[in-house]
Amino acid sequence: MEGLKNKIEVDSLMPEEKVTEGHRAGFVNIVGNPNVGKSTLMNDLVGERISIITSKAQTTRHRIMGIVNTPEYQIVYSDTPGVLKPKYKLQESMLGFSEGALTDADILLYVTDVVEDPEKNADFLDRVAKEKIPVLLVINKIDLVKGNEQLEEIVANWKKRLPNAEIFPTSATENFNVDNLKARIVELLPESAPFFGKDALTDKPARFFVTEIIREKLLLNYDKEIPYSTEVIVEKFDEKEGAIHIMAVIYVERDSQKGIIIGKGGEKIKKVGISARQDIEKFFGKKVFLELFVKVEKDWRNRDAKLRQFGYIE
Repeated sequence: MEGLKNKIEVDSLMPEEKVTEGHRAGFVNIVGNPNVGKSTLMNDLVGERISIITSKAQTTRHRIMGIVNTPEYQIVYSDTPGVLKPKYKLQESMLGFSEGALTDADILLYVTDVVEDPEKNADFLDRVAKEKIPVLLVINKIDLVKGNEQLEEIVANWKKRLPNAEIFPTSATENFNVDNLKARIVELLPESAPFFGKDALTDKPARFFVTEIIREKLLLNYDKEIPYSTEVIVEKFDEKEGAIHIMAVIYVERDSQKGIIIGKGGEKIKKVGISARQDIEKFFGKKVFLELFVKVEKDWRNRDAKLRQFGYIE
């Protein structure tokens, strides 16, 4: 992982590298309902861990780009929040990221799985069915299917729902059929110069991945609504040659949540900090000093000013 930070600094949107004739480049947007494996698939396609992966739904809040480069092509993947009916303003913003992915893609990956009802969030699916760009329907988690007959029935039902889509039964966790999906994506890329520098891995800054790692630990260590009520902001990122000093604030909506996050004698927040620090050190390949604080911002998920401050509203 050493030197990975150099990959995540996008130097220019107009790269100066000499591009070979016939070079391909395009945006491949990944959409679908929560908890169908979009983030796992994204990380598999990119070859690096970009998105949060947990067993809990609605873990992705932003559009996260992962960029794959070869001399012949550049693929800009975009992982989006799961499509859901908003219950508060944060989820309205998350739905906006997903809907925006339908308007700026060269190729659309609609991800479902073997247990999902094809009519779930039918309005969004109707929009996907009307797309003029290539749509690749990824039926994930086929390792859970009992026999070919069941799989054939699932494929047939989805073929009726998205008749113009190419269907790829896959298992992202088992890396089954992902290579064939990658090959088809490359075939469908339009001829274009690259959109980002050829050494770029993502469009997100280093601080973003620190917040995502900490947020993942919150999802893994707390139950029910607690992790969904949190937001993480990096207030200090002081990088020197041999180490990084990071100060981050975990925002919650209520005083009672602050007590739960901290835990008795600070035990819970200490566990989160140790686990996050270890992953951050692996990510950057150097020593990390991590300080975590917890603050209350009442009802921040429904406040436009806070959603704007936290990057959910432009």
